[in-house]
Amino acid sequence: MELFIRILQTAIDGGASDVHIKTGGPVIFRIERSLVAIEAPTPTEEWVNKIVETIVPRHATARLEEHREVDFSYFVPNVGRFRTNVFQQKGQWCLAMRYVKIKVPSFEELGLLPILRSIAESPRGIVLLSGSTGCGKSTTLAAMVEHINATSKKHLITLEDPIEYVFDDNQSVIEQREIGLDSLSFEMGLKHILRQDPDIIMIGEMRDAVSFMAAINAADTGHLVLSTLHTTTASQAIGRILDFFQPDERDQVRRQLAATMQAIVCQRMAARVGGGVVPALEIMINTPTVRKMLEENRLEKLAAAIETGVEDGMQTFNQALFNLVKEGKVSEKEALAKATNPQALEMNFKGIFLDEARRILT
Repeated sequence: MELFIRILQTAIDGGASDVHIKTGGPVIFRIERSLVAIEAPTPTEEWVNKIVETIVPRHATARLEEHREVDFSYFVPNVGRFRTNVFQQKGQWCLAMRYVKIKVPSFEELGLLPILRSIAESPRGIVLLSGSTGCGKSTTLAAMVEHINATSKKHLITLEDPIEYVFDDNQSVIEQREIGLDSLSFEMGLKHILRQDPDIIMIGEMRDAVSFMAAINAADTGHLVLSTLHTTTASQAIGRILDFFQPDERDQVRRQLAATMQAIVCQRMAARVGGGVVPALEIMINTPTVRKMLEENRLEKLAAAIETGVEDGMQTFNQALFNLVKEGKVSEKEALAKATNPQALEMNFKGIFLDEARRILT
């Protein structure tokens, strides 16, 4: 275990976000989104098996044996916490470990827009953080929870698989429940959560229709629900949600979302000029225009509603990236690589702005 702990410490010291270990291959760190092989003894099958046997918690052992993969949180005293996935390839165990900082980063440290504070302060409704794997959704969500914790007297309950950031009670009372350890399943945890007197519910990830119906029911009864979702744009998130449901259920769910949705924030990470990364955020807020689009099932016009809703705090990825370039934080080349519509963004850099979105909405 000594070598394993040294590898994790080296990862943290070197600024790595992820550690990958598999039998017969080099130990790999992900540093600023690039994979880097480090100098370390090549992991043997016996060594990897011993690591897995040692670090998998007792409550996760049965799931690992049944499914051949499992998620859990692994904490090393004086080193740090890692969100860990153990899985198999070619019949051998592998580990993918993401470093979770002990201190929850602030909005300022993450480079997040002030509008996210207002979104976090919503009295009720559903707030979703979306984006691809590794884009920082969980960290942004944690920053929102910590903002609530620092500014409001609320009772906040989380359901996570596994627990990533650990919160200490400040102004709020926070109870963090890990699936497999504190509740048998998301479905079981969500079934009873409203009986636990929460003001705010944080669900680590929306995975199915059961999760969304629980979120909608909680929002309907005056609770704020925070969660994450895997989509590439904010406007596509509604379609992704509806895909969880049967066709004959979708109209009703869409109308319920129109009534309960507060905001969807989609995140992409862009390389910062001078090193590091900076978040680009697409923000959709449930304004009267957006609500009308949802009610009338005109989902194809949501992107245009976002583009024309700057005064309400909304922005598209193209608008976010344009601003980051103008602020000197991101290069034009990087912005074009991350843009939803690189052709339109390139025209914007040349001073050409087409008011296509307003035409679409009319």
